[in-house]
Amino acid sequence: MRTSHNKSNLTISQKVDRIVASGKITRREHLVLTSAILSDDKISEEDRHQINRIFDYIQIGRLKFLD
Repeated sequence: MRTSHNKSNLTISQKVDRIVASGKITRREHLVLTSAILSDDKISEEDRHQINRIFDYIQIGRLKFLD
């Protein structure tokens, strides 16, 4: 099972699904996803696509940041 770099054991896909469903993302979640995509760890193309979808949603205003 793929896991992200934070304390929970949710997969990137599960995190993305939760973020999209809520329409909100925390700064910490954004940092975790950014770190995952920029890290030397190998992430699948599907995970990379899911993370990029979150970034796209942020750019078009579909997701709101929580502090």
